[in-house]
Amino acid sequence: VAINKMDKPTANPDKIKEQLTKYDLIPEEWGGDTICVPVSAVTKMNIDKLLEAILLVAEMKELKANPNRAAKGIVIEARLDKNRGPIATLLVQNGTLHSGDIIVAGTSVGRVRVMVDDKGRKVNEAGPSVPVEIMGLAEAPQAGDAFDAVSDERLARELVEQRKQKQKEEQFKSFEKVTLENLFSSLKEGELKELNIIVKADVQGSVEAVKQSLEKLSNEEVRVKIIHGGVGAINESDVMLANASNAIIVGFNVRPDPVAAQNAERDGVDIRCYRIIYDCIDEIQAAIKGMLAPKFREVQQGRAEVRQIVKISSVGNIAGCYVLSGKVTRNSKIRVVRDGVVITEDEISSLRRFKDDVKEVAQNFECGIGLAKFNDIKEGDIFEAFTIEEYRD
Repeated sequence: VAINKMDKPTANPDKIKEQLTKYDLIPEEWGGDTICVPVSAVTKMNIDKLLEAILLVAEMKELKANPNRAAKGIVIEARLDKNRGPIATLLVQNGTLHSGDIIVAGTSVGRVRVMVDDKGRKVNEAGPSVPVEIMGLAEAPQAGDAFDAVSDERLARELVEQRKQKQKEEQFKSFEKVTLENLFSSLKEGELKELNIIVKADVQGSVEAVKQSLEKLSNEEVRVKIIHGGVGAINESDVMLANASNAIIVGFNVRPDPVAAQNAERDGVDIRCYRIIYDCIDEIQAAIKGMLAPKFREVQQGRAEVRQIVKISSVGNIAGCYVLSGKVTRNSKIRVVRDGVVITEDEISSLRRFKDDVKEVAQNFECGIGLAKFNDIKEGDIFEAFTIEEYRD
């Protein structure tokens, strides 16, 4: 274990060692077998000792790799990029990964199209202990998934389908629907002992952060169980899983796609979307304690697609939009969604039909929408129009 920031006057390595014991990592000087090295990335203090310790542990554990075999390793991070698609950061633990290799990572499969090292340089191969960022997977895998390079793409896809089917069989169970509103009453009546949650976020790191924070909310009455976590917009499969497993869907910086939103409303699946992790934690914690009493709710009005950007020097960018569903009103709030990821929320500064200011624009009509603060609008963005209304239970 490298204990960093030892150049700080408030550095307290003993406190860190004490915290490590909670995870069964007992320092050598306390009678355990965990090597702890105090270091400083700023002053380079004890970097030589850290390297020596790493080599010693590798020798003791007989950590060896064969660079001449097919690559295998682990997924460190994964995300969806608007322009480049799924991107995964891999750590090769054995063998050598080459550009063009077919790899299976968790339930994702693809061919390595581009490989970039930790300095941002394109490379054609990566050997043992080398981290690389790759493109070419069909979907973003999960952090912690193992990956393997294989020779037959058809067999790789069959393997992925088997894994997906196995996941569905393990996850799909029949329960009565639960929402945050009825959670506490279900707990009091003894009907619910476990709260199933599906987590979707814009990047894998956020998925893990939300999962860990939510799981810490478990208490004697209810266990918070994350049955699935993934990257990208909330989709139809997530709603199906939530419907079958009596789960609540939590979205962090992502939104449900139109089909998922429609199915969730039909099936009574509770979808909660957040942009601040503390809001998510506080709301679910309040629900568990029976204190959930929201006084405001979001009312969806309509969706519009940005099809053209008009630049006006005195005003900024105006979005030429086509209303896909519902309506957009002058007092609507606008949520800008790009590839299923929430970019921002803003007020409407102007709403026009041709040269006329209008109060609302209905479905299947075109209009020009100006936002009060956000100017980085792009063609293909989705504007979700909504209002906030006060209500009482």
